[in-house]
Amino acid sequence: MTAERPIFVLNGPNLNLLGLREPHLYGSATLDDVEQLCRSTAGQAGCEIDARQSNHEGVLIDWVHEARQSASGVVINPGGFTHTSVALRDALVTLEVPLVEVHISNIHAREEFRHHSYVSGIATGVIAGLGIAGYRAAIDYICRLQ
Repeated sequence: MTAERPIFVLNGPNLNLLGLREPHLYGSATLDDVEQLCRSTAGQAGCEIDARQSNHEGVLIDWVHEARQSASGVVINPGGFTHTSVALRDALVTLEVPLVEVHISNIHAREEFRHHSYVSGIATGVIAGLGIAGYRAAIDYICRLQ
């Protein structure tokens, strides 16, 4: 049975460049590959996803506001906004559904400024460093809650 509301999969700035940007850190998978993985994982569990990507903070915030009414859960890779956006964090804290923060690389093994996340403290769970498989784990987790 398919959930009434999809899981929102939100990707922040520069994630549209997956497969091209720093493949030594992020691998060769593209954003399309990530979305296919999420759809497949969700479908196997009878769930659906609504996958979106933006390089614009305000657009991501608008989608989080939409998720408050429309989503059964949110998986977010905020990209660089992880470390900078109080505004995105303030939108995310209003969610009343599971929130999983995902990072393809291990942000704690990288530059010092990447060690702090404005999202982690309000997320249901955090997955970092598993490559795109982190998305699979996040979708699987939220689907199991439904």
